Amino acid sequence: MNLKQLSELLGLSQTTISRALNGYPEVGEETRQRVLKAAQETGYRPNRAARRLATGKAGSLGLVMPIAPQQSSDIHFAEFQSGLAEECLKHEFHFVIIPAHPDAEDQAIRGLVSGGAVDAYYLAYMREKDPRIAMAKSLPVPFIVHGRSLGLETDYPFLDVDNEDAFRASAELLIGLGHRHFAFLNGPEHLDFAQRRKMGMQQALEKAGLALPPHAVTHSLMSDEWGYRNARIVLQMSPRPTALLVASTVLALGAVRAIEEAGLTLGRDISLVAHDDDLQLLKPENFTVPLTTTMSSLRAAGQRVAERLIAELEEPGKGPPLQELWKADLVIRASTGPCAG
Repeated sequence: MNLKQLSELLGLSQTTISRALNGYPEVGEETRQRVLKAAQETGYRPNRAARRLATGKAGSLGLVMPIAPQQSSDIHFAEFQSGLAEECLKHEFHFVIIPAHPDAEDQAIRGLVSGGAVDAYYLAYMREKDPRIAMAKSLPVPFIVHGRSLGLETDYPFLDVDNEDAFRASAELLIGLGHRHFAFLNGPEHLDFAQRRKMGMQQALEKAGLALPPHAVTHSLMSDEWGYRNARIVLQMSPRPTALLVASTVLALGAVRAIEEAGLTLGRDISLVAHDDDLQLLKPENFTVPLTTTMSSLRAAGQRVAERLIAELEEPGKGPPLQELWKADLVIRASTGPCAG
């Protein structure tokens, strides 16, 4: 079924059908529904090139992905993209990823927008006082920030997890179990979420009259290997920590290996709470000792970012709220228990 055939079937002009399918307000609702119903029943799909010519829109969402030789692949990034791609598919949007060196992200974003390759985009891997936000505000297409940026007024559209609250709640749980010696395996220090998680943990400890020594905190890529290395380091501290907070279940995978090698029993000799991004390939309940976690789905966040961008494109200013702060769920399992000593 092509546009000409659909036009003949409905007795409507090709222009009217195109405008109905692309949401033009001058097409009546009854006509729009009739066209949509016929398109669904006949399997008609608009030619994307023709639709771009008709609407001036690319039908695409975009992201600049920072790439550098020292960076490894990131399962968290892939999980978020899966959710975003699912939502794009549902609405017949393309998803465009442009790789760029971390120092050249601004130019890459400007190129995406000025070249008309995308109708909207999102920013990720947020940093303190991130200059990309001011740049994004200056460009003529919608954007959303996944995360936030410490040191800047939050007057931009964002979707974030309340990382401070999640790690404050985790530390409070462990303090309530009698733990007094803590360590923290965190993500990269320059990223906003890592700073907020450390802040939340410190707030809980300070309220209880406890301190988090600088040497009890590690910052690294969130991988199994770094979880193992950093856990080995903090387990040599004196006194040895009885409570360990971990920024990701991927880091926790390595940390648990180091704990077992040290002859310690998780949940008895040392308690561990990790953040769970609800990764499809790594479930906390499937660890040998099921992990206590704070949980917020990265895939759901990806879906929501795409949903919000598409809604803004279809009905500017009438879509979902500008800013969303999701609360992580604290799920208690066997990796936490009373302090043994």
